[in-house]
Amino acid sequence: MRKPSRIHALLLGLVLLLGVASPFPASADSPSVLVKTAPVIEKNLTDTLDALGTLDPDPDQVLSLSLPHAGLINRVWVRLGQRVESGDRLLEVVTAPDARMQYLQAQSAVDFAQREVERQQRLLGEQLATKSQVDAARKNLQDATATLKALEQRGQDVASETLRAPMKGIITQLNVSQGQRVQADTSALLIAAEQRLIARLGVEPEDLASVRVGTPVTITPVFLPEAKIRSSIREVHAMINPDTQLVEVLAEIPGQQSGQLVLGSRITGRIELATRQSLVVPRSAVLGEADHAYVFVVDNSKARRVPVVTGIREGDTVGVSGALKSGDRVVTLGNYELADGMTVRETR
Repeated sequence: MRKPSRIHALLLGLVLLLGVASPFPASADSPSVLVKTAPVIEKNLTDTLDALGTLDPDPDQVLSLSLPHAGLINRVWVRLGQRVESGDRLLEVVTAPDARMQYLQAQSAVDFAQREVERQQRLLGEQLATKSQVDAARKNLQDATATLKALEQRGQDVASETLRAPMKGIITQLNVSQGQRVQADTSALLIAAEQRLIARLGVEPEDLASVRVGTPVTITPVFLPEAKIRSSIREVHAMINPDTQLVEVLAEIPGQQSGQLVLGSRITGRIELATRQSLVVPRSAVLGEADHAYVFVVDNSKARRVPVVTGIREGDTVGVSGALKSGDRVVTLGNYELADGMTVRETR
């Protein structure tokens, strides 16, 4: 059998090369990427600060109910967190025997002082006493009467007393229980006005310089996100809360919106710091990290990479600064496949 000549081998290689080659002629154009774009716009953006907190009663609208004298808590009609109306029964207190005896002794002292005044006046009429002795007896009567009235104001003139709610509100603190013996001036409970709530928010110390009294804030309960409550900062505290390591700021909840809220609820507050004009692009147009962010701008069907600095975020948009102008078209879809200078085809 004859071996193939060199010419035959060259012809065979040419045939194989033609067999694997594409049947279509190569294009002279460079590859292109299908992308979606959006215009750069200019608008006002509001810089915001997000804070977490709770709904608390307004400190100015919390009433402390104290027990004026020592005694025994015989009945407790309320529980922590319970709503009460003005005049509702709260506690029944039985006056302590010592306190009751103190009142009876004061009552006896008044009776004695009254009889002594009468005796001294009679002796004065018989010239057996002086006017100064009569005046001293009258002074003793005044002192004894004042002591008796003070004890009556403290409730020691009754064997037992029922304390009632002085206003409509919520029991936010209950310090006594049935059967407990208490001393005079014991704080029994706190009642907070139901329609006067505040948002107690925590702010990082480094952000405090940008928060002022009167700064607008939007309050949103964590478990009731559809409720958006507009308010403003009422107080800015000047120390760090040792429990949260944050500085507290207070915002008042309008009375007409407090009915749908629950005392003690977790809330978020969006504090509106400042509004300024900025160039805005969709978030999807921005690639890279915060310190090395960039976008692709389409110029004459070419992708041009433009470094940017991101700013305020608002919804699905973000404020940027860089070599951009209003009306430029930035790539929002397909930008991950791009490189600087690539040809693109736009779909809108």
